[in-house]
Amino acid sequence: MRRSVTGGSVVRVAIVFVPLLVFPLIVGAGGAWIVNIGLFTVMYAGLASAWNLIGGYTGYITLGNVGFFGLGAYGFAEVFQHVGVGGGWWPFALMPAIALVVALVSVPLGWIAFRTRALSFIIVTVVLVVVLQYLAMNLTSLTGGAAGLGIPVPRFSTGSFVDIFYYAMVVCFALTIAACWYTRSSRLGLMMVAVREDEDRASGIGINTAVPKLLAFALSAGFSALIGMVWAYYLSTIYPSFAFDAEFTTMAIVLIAFLGGVGTLWGPTVGALILVPAQQYLAFTLGANDYYLIGYAAVFAVVMLTLRRGVVPSVNDLVLRRRRRHAGRLDLAPRPEPRPPVPAGSVPS
Repeated sequence: MRRSVTGGSVVRVAIVFVPLLVFPLIVGAGGAWIVNIGLFTVMYAGLASAWNLIGGYTGYITLGNVGFFGLGAYGFAEVFQHVGVGGGWWPFALMPAIALVVALVSVPLGWIAFRTRALSFIIVTVVLVVVLQYLAMNLTSLTGGAAGLGIPVPRFSTGSFVDIFYYAMVVCFALTIAACWYTRSSRLGLMMVAVREDEDRASGIGINTAVPKLLAFALSAGFSALIGMVWAYYLSTIYPSFAFDAEFTTMAIVLIAFLGGVGTLWGPTVGALILVPAQQYLAFTLGANDYYLIGYAAVFAVVMLTLRRGVVPSVNDLVLRRRRRHAGRLDLAPRPEPRPPVPAGSVPS
């Protein structure tokens, strides 16, 4: 399929990324906690976009992406434990290689999971996360167990510490969005959509459905791991209950994707911009009694009741209906009657 960059695409990219790039500059040095909220918003936008590669494009709903998020975090920490990589900026250079390893590791796991479909597939992916969490809890010599695994704190200046990791997360998010765009406009994307619409029919017309499914699974795993490494380096300590959070993180990723619009390029981003700041604000104001979880669920419920297909598809449908209505008015508008032809040689009045 032909990939072209249109003016509308450039505008949409600018609308998203220009505010993200200037956000820390607008907030200023005294607003590190606000930049921290922005960091987690971008993180979840990237995780939901990575999930969208498998859940949105192929239609296989997975609850296991947080497992690869945690594998990336622990893999990154293990490199620190056994290889002298130093600190500061150098560890960022290792992240793509580790993400590639996680993507390759995900292929046999995906091959096993794709022997099932629908609800069975969801259960298998949940089991994957639970197994990884228990391994992280019990392999204490490797992971530190419940006490956690530490990473040396990077020696960035206090004033720029949060900003550096914020921009690192923006880069991860940008790479994920670029992969989603490229995939959507490629032959691989067409194969993924064919699997989503009717896998049996796609197989019947000669598509090797294992290829798009495994590639989507590996891409989703690799980008989730990349984001997990930035998260781990930022926090400097990894705990199994956080790295493999099968409850909050897993559900947040899926809810964000559904909120913004599954299978769309910018839907997960819109969902993250709505849900994550709301969750962070409610956690800050109501976190002492966990009431913020009720408010978090309420935000999602209200939007989903009013925009059932997600924000982006619902807005697109609204714009399309208005255009059709406007075109209908133009068709019904009275047209001037055609003037009779003027005979040759006569002078028109």
